[in-house]
Amino acid sequence: MQTTRMGQWLCLVICVVLLLKAEGVPVGITFVENAVAKGAVCLDGSPPAYHFHKGSGAGINNWIVHFEGGGWCNNATSCLDRRDTRLGSSKKMAKELSFSGFFSNGRKFNPDFYDWNRIKVRYCDGSSFTGDVEAVDPATNLHFRGARIFAAVVEDLLAKGMKNAQNAIISGCSAGGLAAILNCDRFKSLLPKTTKVKCLADAGYFINVKDVSGAQRIEEFYSQVVQTHGSAKNLPSSCTSRLRPGLCFFPQNVVSQISTPIFFVNAAYDSWQIKNILAPGVADPHGQWRECKLDIKNCSPNQLGVMQGFRTDFLRAFSEVGNSPTKGNFIDGCYAHCQTGTQETWMRNDSPVLANTSIAKAVGDWFYDRRPFRQIDCAYPCNPTCHNRIFDQNERPEV
Repeated sequence: MQTTRMGQWLCLVICVVLLLKAEGVPVGITFVENAVAKGAVCLDGSPPAYHFHKGSGAGINNWIVHFEGGGWCNNATSCLDRRDTRLGSSKKMAKELSFSGFFSNGRKFNPDFYDWNRIKVRYCDGSSFTGDVEAVDPATNLHFRGARIFAAVVEDLLAKGMKNAQNAIISGCSAGGLAAILNCDRFKSLLPKTTKVKCLADAGYFINVKDVSGAQRIEEFYSQVVQTHGSAKNLPSSCTSRLRPGLCFFPQNVVSQISTPIFFVNAAYDSWQIKNILAPGVADPHGQWRECKLDIKNCSPNQLGVMQGFRTDFLRAFSEVGNSPTKGNFIDGCYAHCQTGTQETWMRNDSPVLANTSIAKAVGDWFYDRRPFRQIDCAYPCNPTCHNRIFDQNERPEV
């Protein structure tokens, strides 16, 4: 009896340990204090910050530098709304973040990258790390310095060992995924020529489409972001030499000129884009889209038809990526946003798959050149492995 009980307890302990590993490991915050003297600061003037989980063993010289997302601010008013939150001040940031999925240190949960140095860079500038305005209005004390933060963080990490990197990935989710696209070639240029560098954009492929009212709001919004933050000089010149700077915030106008290998993870029915670009509240004054945006199962046939049109527009915009063998993609037919940083969508028994391949396996195969991966899913609702987002109706509207 005692042996049986001991075995049950041991099983329970092992299960708890595995669950904790799957849920993620807490990683403390690091403030880049010396960045302040360079003017590389958050909206409120506080120092930038990141969370760093050190690599081990064979991964000691491999690095993932991941940029956090969180929307954008397009004028002084919207930036003031962020300034005294975690999206505008490192003073307001959580002192620990959980690392799971692509950032897990468990071999079972992240077999290709578990022993790498893994860094999550906090987002506090509101411009996808592209802004640089020297002047600070004393009335608002707003600092638009995202590009300086990018440079200061990379410089700090180089001094902490990334100068010896054998392999390195710049990645990001949402607005951070856009940052990974816009800064892909720049990141490579800052690392040693001997380093194998690739880029990974998760839910960062925002497209230029009209909303359900027929207005081109996202184009105007991005132009205002670029103007407010002085981003033009930090956007790819291959784009700004041809188009207005605001249009160069859209990946579809940039990706064909990226020379560094890059992989895209994106939902064709990206939930953030459906909620904020296709059917924002301002374009839906009577709230006809509210229940649909909370849960795709609530969508009417007409709304699903509009969303299928969005998928068509997304795939048309995504075709600008081209057919370079250095590029890869996992475009699933799910209602989701950011799928690399959570274990359930990165790699689990029930994770989303394309061609019988999880996101983790697809990214690993592509990075290590085991095989190319270019898969685009069929239309909703054909993929039973999707983890479609369901939102709380009391949730604060997204930026």
